[in-house]
Amino acid sequence: MKHIDPRRRSSAKTGAIIALLCAIFLAGLTIFLWPKLVGFHLTRQAHKAVSEFFDMTAMPDNDADVTITYVDGPTVSPTPRPYSELYEAMRQYNARIHANGQSGLSDAWAYQQPSFDLAAYGIEDGAMGVISIPKMDVELPIYLGATYDNMAAGAVHLSQTSLPIGGENTNCVIAAHRGWYGAPYFRYIDLLEAGDEVYVTNLWETLTYKVTSIKVIEPNDIDEILIQQGRDMLTLLTCHPYASGGRYRYVAFCDRVMSVG
Repeated sequence: MKHIDPRRRSSAKTGAIIALLCAIFLAGLTIFLWPKLVGFHLTRQAHKAVSEFFDMTAMPDNDADVTITYVDGPTVSPTPRPYSELYEAMRQYNARIHANGQSGLSDAWAYQQPSFDLAAYGIEDGAMGVISIPKMDVELPIYLGATYDNMAAGAVHLSQTSLPIGGENTNCVIAAHRGWYGAPYFRYIDLLEAGDEVYVTNLWETLTYKVTSIKVIEPNDIDEILIQQGRDMLTLLTCHPYASGGRYRYVAFCDRVMSVG
């Protein structure tokens, strides 16, 4: 019968224990770091989408018609704004939902179907704008429709609310998760106060809004996010309290600040 040295047996047992402890440690470390790694990836992807959007819109006089006047000649007709058909379709959409009292908005999250197929207008990546909130150190791409994928990728426009192009009798509702797998998104919305500025850049211009009031509402309280007669509004919407499963909605109401001159 072969004799096994007790010291070798003890050494093998010790090695197995060490290997098991290392595996447990690595598993724990992975679990601890996983949200941070996912959050880093999501944040990086959002920043990439923002950069790509700004690259796409970085053209001279992108936000207005251009009129050229020659010294010794006639004035040339205004150059059409880029994506002019899309702009007109969005303008008509905003007018239509105002006229019908936003009848398609059945609850505070009745929002998922995108208002437009942007690919039909030559925009392939899906982002139709960028929201910038300096107080929260947030800059996110805006996607049309609050689908699961869009919410995971950044901020979303809630369908059946005004599209983010501004104008009288509009209220554009932009929603985002209050933190999503480590990405902050609207996590720190409670930092906002009356007077803080929020910027929305669409395909044609950057609109400036100021926070006017803040409110916590029930998830189905749609009256709070409807268009208000005569106002040009932006409404930010997210879950409340943080990490609560979304029992309520935290809402920041903003009004347009018109540039002078």
